[in-house]
Formats: sequence, structure tokens, C-alpha cells
Amino acid sequence: MSGRGDNNGNGGGDGFDWIYGSTPSGGSPGQDADPTRKIPVQQRPGVSPPRAPGRLPPPEQYGATPEPSRPPTPSWAPRRSMWSRPRTYFRLVVGLLVLWLVFLVAVPLVAWRKVDKVDFEPSGDRPAAQPGTTYLLVGSDSRAGLSKAERKRLNTGNSQSELTDTILLLHTGDGPTTLISIPRDSPLDIPGFGVSKVNSAYAKGGTPLLVETLEKASGVRIDHYVEIGFGGLVGVVDAVDGIEICPKKRIRDKPSGLNIKKGCQTVDGATALAYARARKYSPISDLARVQQQREVVAAVGKKVLSPWSVVNPIRWWKLNGAVPDFFRFGEGMGPVGAGKWALAMTDTGKSCTVPLASADATWDTARANKLFATLIEDRTDDITDKLCTATGLAN
Repeated sequence: MSGRGDNNGNGGGDGFDWIYGSTPSGGSPGQDADPTRKIPVQQRPGVSPPRAPGRLPPPEQYGATPEPSRPPTPSWAPRRSMWSRPRTYFRLVVGLLVLWLVFLVAVPLVAWRKVDKVDFEPSGDRPAAQPGTTYLLVGSDSRAGLSKAERKRLNTGNSQSELTDTILLLHTGDGPTTLISIPRDSPLDIPGFGVSKVNSAYAKGGTPLLVETLEKASGVRIDHYVEIGFGGLVGVVDAVDGIEICPKKRIRDKPSGLNIKKGCQTVDGATALAYARARKYSPISDLARVQQQREVVAAVGKKVLSPWSVVNPIRWWKLNGAVPDFFRFGEGMGPVGAGKWALAMTDTGKSCTVPLASADATWDTARANKLFATLIEDRTDDITDKLCTATGLAN
């Protein structure tokens, strides 16, 4: 009997193809044999079953681990929230940080557009350019912008004068930042008006005459100018939720309305202004006041540049909003320059009063010239305790 011939002895389909599980005679390729006639095949251990035509072999044949099948998700199962995805959280945090940075930059830029600029540079001969940077900070006793109720609350009176209650020179450079008070009653030669109290130069010829007077007396070139009114100090202090002052004794000063106890304490804007103006209580009068003014300025600078001023959006908004109403800056200073000035105010390595010969605020010319020379040459490291004293008087 020949192998798989048909009944006629041919090698074609003989009707017994079903025994071998092949395609029956006349069937199409890939078509399985009649299941009722096909002999079941026992699977041998370790041998993969034959694959159906057109299908890839199972992954086990290549040594791979097949991916476990996942059960279908029931229709009642809760869907995964989009906020549970780490990438979504990351994008949200980045977006908030970008918005925060835009807010921090936009608020001072908008406020700066409202700030008044002052042409402070005198037209005559001036000292040549000097190393470092010197700022002139002036506290005006102007009541402009204050209502009758505010003048009463702040004990400023109704004076229409335009004098300078506070005059400070701030120098920054390679050495320690130095803050020097100029007593308002210092008798100086005011160009075109003769010798008079330095604070009257502001009333006689405005900011340029005050700058010219100080430059001629000191030899120091003033690079930038900052002016703050009574209300400005109050507004800034209140915007930062108060400042800390540390009087060495109890102070009661009727003209300024100051009544505070001894020791460190947090005060509001009205009290800070009174503290910066008080002088009648002290036997050294204005020499005591200039020390208090430097203390207030340093405390304000420290609070303004604290991290909380930036983190707290309400404080940041109030702080920048107070600037245009009561601050004026010299021409040529931009928001970046104003920021550098504010930063320098918190970094005063040396703080003193211009050297004085007597309590009437007359300068000690010899010592004053030595002090100013350190600013002119930007070598404030050489300032000694003899040149830099709290009252200006020699120790």
C-alpha cells in the first residue's frame, strides 16, 4: 500500500486526509479539517502547540515573558482624576511660579511709572566723577498730600515751609557702606545767599541748590537723589506692618507727639515719624534726632527687604503703592537703581554724624575733611571711630 494515494493509486487526496489533520480534498488552504473526523493531538510536555497560519509564535518561544492580561475595567469603577497625575502637578506648580514672578516684577514697574522725578543736578562746577556711589537722602517736612485730620494725628502742624528735616549721605563701594547724617542746623555757605542753616538751601533754591551746597562743603559728588515726605515714612512703615526701634530711655516729646517706653518695641508709622522728629526732650537736641533718624531708616530698610515683603502679596502691593505718593527720585535713577539704594540702606557697615566742633552743629573742618576724603577715594575701610561718632562730637 502506497503512502497517501487516492483510491485510484494517485498521490492526491484519497479521502483519508482527515486522519492527518490536513486540508480535506477540495478544501481551501488554511481551512481546518472537519472536527468530527479529526484525530485529537496530544500535547507533548515542553513542546509548543502548532501555531495557526498567519499568526506569530507565542512570546515564550523567544524567551520573553508575556504581558499579563488585565481584567476589563468595570463600568462602575471611578475614573482616575487628572489631578492625580504627577506631570499635571508639576505643570501647575510651574505655572503658578511664572505668574508669581510676573506679579513681583509688574507691580514695582507700574508703581515706578507714577513716581515724580527731580532734576537735582546743579548747573555750576561740580566735583569730578568718583569711585563708588553716593546717594543724598532727604526727609522733607512738607505736609503736601496730608489731610487736616492726618496732620493732627501726626502732630505735624500746618506749616507751609519746604525745609529738610533729614539730610543723609549714603556711600557704597568697595569698602563698608557708610551712612552720614548732616544736622539740619549746620551753618554752611549757601551759594548766592551766604552762610545759613543747610536745611534752608532747599527752601531757597530747591534740590539743585541743596546738592550744590553739600558738594561744595564736602567735595563729595552726589550721584543720586531720594526724597521722602512725612506721609511717605508713615505709609512705608505701615505697609510693612511696623518697624522695631530701641530707645535707651523713656521719651516724652510734646512737639512731635512721641510718648514711648524704654527698650526695643515694634511701632507703627505715626510713632516712627514722631521718633524721627523728636528732639526737644534731649539736651543735645538735633544731635539726638539724627541718631534716631538713622535708626528708623535702617529699620525700614531691613523690613522692606525681608523675605516676607516679597512672599506676602498684600504687603508687596501696599509697599509699592506707597512709593509714588510720597517718594521722589532724582532724574537718571530707574527701578533697578532704586532697588540698589534700598538694598544699600540695609547694609550700613558704618553709621555716624558728620564731625562737629560743638553742639550747635558747626562742623569740625579738619575731621570732616578726613571723613569725606574716604568717601571721595572710596576707601571707607579707613574710617576710624574718631572720625565716625554717633553725635559727631569727638569722643
